[in-house]
Amino acid sequence: MAVELLERDPFLLTLNDLLVQAGEGRGRVALISGEAGIGKTSLVERFLEQHQAPTRTLWGACEALFTPRPLGPLYDIAPQLQTPLRALLDGDVNRATLFATVLDELTRHAAPTIVVIEDIHWADEATLDLVKFLARRIHRTPALLILTYRDDDLTKDHPLRLVLGDLPADNVTRVWLPPLSEIAVASLAQQAGRPVGNLHAATGGNSFFLKEVLASDLPGLPRSVRDAVLARIARLSYEAQCFLELASVVSAKLEWRTVEAMTVVDNAWLEECLASGILRLENGLVDFRHELARQAVESTLSPTRKRTLNAQVLRAFMELGEGQVALARLVHHASQAEDSAAVLQFAPAAAREASAQGAHREAVEQYRTALRFADGLEDEQRAGLLEGLARECLLIGQATDAIRAGEDAVALWRSLDIPQRVGYNLRWLSRIYWWVGQGTEAKRYADAAVSVLQTLPPDSELGWAYSYRAMLAMLAEETTDAQLWANRTVELAGQLGDEELLVHAYHTLEMTRLNADDQQEQTEAGQSLQLALEHNLIEHVGRAYANLSSYFVKIRDYARADRIIAAGIAYCTEHDFELFMPQLIAARAMAALDRGNWLAASEDANTVIDAQRASPVFTIHARAVLGLVRMRRGDPGVNSLLDEARDLALSTCELQRIAPTMAARAEAAWLRGDLAQCAAEARTGFDVARAHNNPWQLGQLAFWLWRAGALTQAPPGIAAPYALQMAGDWRAAADAWEAIGCPYEQALALMDGDEAAQRNALAIFERLGARPAAETLRRQLRTAGARGLPRGPRPATQANPYGLTNRQFEILLLLAEGLRNPEIADRLSTTPKTIEHHVSDVLAKLNVRSRAEAVRLAFQLGLIPQSSNPPTGKMGV
Repeated sequence: MAVELLERDPFLLTLNDLLVQAGEGRGRVALISGEAGIGKTSLVERFLEQHQAPTRTLWGACEALFTPRPLGPLYDIAPQLQTPLRALLDGDVNRATLFATVLDELTRHAAPTIVVIEDIHWADEATLDLVKFLARRIHRTPALLILTYRDDDLTKDHPLRLVLGDLPADNVTRVWLPPLSEIAVASLAQQAGRPVGNLHAATGGNSFFLKEVLASDLPGLPRSVRDAVLARIARLSYEAQCFLELASVVSAKLEWRTVEAMTVVDNAWLEECLASGILRLENGLVDFRHELARQAVESTLSPTRKRTLNAQVLRAFMELGEGQVALARLVHHASQAEDSAAVLQFAPAAAREASAQGAHREAVEQYRTALRFADGLEDEQRAGLLEGLARECLLIGQATDAIRAGEDAVALWRSLDIPQRVGYNLRWLSRIYWWVGQGTEAKRYADAAVSVLQTLPPDSELGWAYSYRAMLAMLAEETTDAQLWANRTVELAGQLGDEELLVHAYHTLEMTRLNADDQQEQTEAGQSLQLALEHNLIEHVGRAYANLSSYFVKIRDYARADRIIAAGIAYCTEHDFELFMPQLIAARAMAALDRGNWLAASEDANTVIDAQRASPVFTIHARAVLGLVRMRRGDPGVNSLLDEARDLALSTCELQRIAPTMAARAEAAWLRGDLAQCAAEARTGFDVARAHNNPWQLGQLAFWLWRAGALTQAPPGIAAPYALQMAGDWRAAADAWEAIGCPYEQALALMDGDEAAQRNALAIFERLGARPAAETLRRQLRTAGARGLPRGPRPATQANPYGLTNRQFEILLLLAEGLRNPEIADRLSTTPKTIEHHVSDVLAKLNVRSRAEAVRLAFQLGLIPQSSNPPTGKMGV
């Protein structure tokens, strides 16, 4: 029996079960993980051997290039299909169409399809997006998607770790391959006629390492996989070893004709390498039997030898002709050969290709590679590279690098006296500065772009500068400026026949009128959204959904907000468009907070804060929401969230972000009993809000000034519930809040009433879990002489009395194992920061102050089986 398949029967059974489900039209994803050399590929190969026709198999792999080829596995799979997938890959087809074609291929095939993508820890960004796309839809297909990856290669910020955390749990089964046991190692050693000794300890039960050790005829045990592989290679002839060195720098399957183009080769050398088990030949392709063996050989090369071999490979690839070798591979070998001319020939094209396929992380690396070799490049070409780098850096959230590259590009275009490119890059820099929350700088660069482009004949670039200037004014609720610039845009877009520009400007005008409290516009809201949908402008559809959702939450029209948020999230999910998803989820978090669903609010807020590429601007509301939930429940971790939210909000210069943040900080100070700080926080937002016509935000800030004793009467035009309460009509205010659906605000109004009203408020606070407010009111009632007050919530004993979610149960169980946050994050494929938020929610729900208390309570209530003793000491974080 092969070493790799000992003790693997249970995993084969799991895969069999998943294939049965796929055959019934309920497709599944299998994530097969384990350390390098543990036998992932061997398991998959054996599984496929057991399932021949009519089951169809499609196999692709990711490669260990410094900058992977975008959608590399699809290029492997394309020749295995009868459909024109390769033509679509090579053509100018948008990614949505390409992904839909792959999904259609899996859906329409009658027999089950097994799709294998190996080594996704090396996957490019576009391939990871394809994985997410398929995983979200696999349940509607007769397909089993098998993904293999090394879990020992995943750093905390590895892109794959974030993708794995986003995959729908209902569609995914995780298969972790453990090392072989001591019994299995002993059995294999006996079969090979070798002494067992400390073989298991030396190899760690690693299948590949064990196989290399058992194949070695040297005395003693190799200290590493590398030593074991090199011991085997040492028995080969000098010529065969040289051939292996050449093959080791390629890291891909090679056609024999390609091998012959690289070097004068004798078939005997290849036969020698094949017989040794280092290489394999399948379907006319030559490659290393295992990536660890390739790495072992490559590690022996000196820098000079490695450079020479890469140059040899590059020449051979270039002689094959244009289009025969992937651009990413050509760049890889050119950079390793330190061939500047070749790098500059291929890297910019590879960057553009990667960007077009949505692999923006890879595009950034290609531009950076080109710039490393650009010392002798003309300024215009260098400026073009910097321009591309700035754009791609923003798309992957590297704002600081984007700003640096953009400003360098502007300086070069100015020195070349090419104003159109100067204007384009100034507008792009404005967008970057807005993205990071620097409102003043964003406006300055937008104005500079307009000034430069207005000196040229009117074109779409000037139109976009106008429209972007209008958008910034709209976001800052500067009505006159927003309308001025948007109307200029509409006029120019009409002259140019630019529909996309027109849609962008129309939405800005619509949101400007809504922000100005235009009642007719509220009735007709959504017209620009419909226009964007009609023209299939995905980014503009997402923008419209996001802005409208935030607006209707802001004016507390939750029915319309719910419909828009749900439709926006569904649209962005269906189109795999994530740019505005954080804003939509943040709006949902705010609505949940307002309506007393604090668990949903905190979960959505955590999602936004932890989003990989969310603009810091989009996280402001999320930080304020999470801070408010923790503050109202009496949980720790409030100050840092609200401090971060304040710093970001003030730097945006946008009322929609400043008002709720400063109101949250004022409420926090009020709950602490610090009325002077409450007034100071509210005053900061109030001074901004007075310049705008927003009754809800002005009212919220005026209310906290009034609570702090810094305002005696309501300003004109504020929202009715605030005006009523500040006028002393607490009953009408409470009724208004109840009608809107805001229980916490209703209770705040009832606090100002008689004893009956205050008891009602206390009941609402306790139902919400608002411990600080409840304690404040309870003290107030006792001081007034009230008797028979409830003592507060008591621990319940029924199953799951605290409403823990499935994920929170998972974390509670892992806490019971004594795991720290980083260890829990590794186990659940997420980040320690996310776990920190979840642990805080678990503690709050259980009404305890420490991790150890949470676990002890869970044992007492039977939430955790009594299979081990509850902890008695401190638990790590």
